[in-house]
Amino acid sequence: MLDKTKRYLIVGLGLLGGKYALELSKAGFHVDGINRSEGHLQYALDHGYIETGKTHDFEDLVSQADHIIFGLYPTALIDWFKTYGHLIKSGCIFTDVSGVKTGLVEPVQAMCPEGVEFIASHPMAGRETSSVEHAAEVSFAPANFIITPTEKNTPEAVQWAKELAEVLGFRHICTLTVQEHDKMIGYVSQLCHAIAVSLMCANDNSSLCEYTGDSFRDLTRIARINEKMWAELFLWNKENLIAEIDQFDSALDQLRDALVADDRDKLEEMFRLSTQRRAAFDKKDS
Repeated sequence: MLDKTKRYLIVGLGLLGGKYALELSKAGFHVDGINRSEGHLQYALDHGYIETGKTHDFEDLVSQADHIIFGLYPTALIDWFKTYGHLIKSGCIFTDVSGVKTGLVEPVQAMCPEGVEFIASHPMAGRETSSVEHAAEVSFAPANFIITPTEKNTPEAVQWAKELAEVLGFRHICTLTVQEHDKMIGYVSQLCHAIAVSLMCANDNSSLCEYTGDSFRDLTRIARINEKMWAELFLWNKENLIAEIDQFDSALDQLRDALVADDRDKLEEMFRLSTQRRAAFDKKDS
């Protein structure tokens, strides 16, 4: 298991960074924090998520850290690393929470100082809320934790990432390549958000809340979205996402064609297939 004598540093105390800090502190680890917002940093200090924290002049926290978790958007992570990455001490293994890996992992690994290792990972546990104030509401137990090692990663770093996920409370931990991760995420996450956003934008929904049932509420829960983060993630993974949108369009066209043709058999066939495939999720969750 993880060595509790090691110092952890969270860079970016948002929803996930805050949750990492909370769980690591609860488990008995020394956790420091760096955050741009003084208010959010103070919240983390006041609630015991971190022991110390700074918004600036934090070079000492970086150089003292044995492990770092970056709760930053991909662009912000790369920019931060260009400025402060040289301060990370040899022997440090660090990870991130980014939802896209292509365009991030390779340049950050290339910038790592001698003896410093970046093992990328992705906690599939986001919510429609954001900021450290909502971190305690996040539940890692039912979520998936994905590690995306490259040929530059050591077995020790991969094992550290797995043990980190276990300490955080994840029950299902797996590994994918960077490319596999981004293709998969384009379908199971980004396409879902694209559909939810499109549902809300396709019609003036201002009065629908007075009449809608659970179906519309369930489908559009994730349409309450962090526009800056998701715009960045969509654009960073646009080739995969566009391909998944095209595939979805094709399936929706099949359903539309069946309606136009009054083809009840085709509709029932699609509904049976949908029910069978959704049952696999229910079986996993039971």
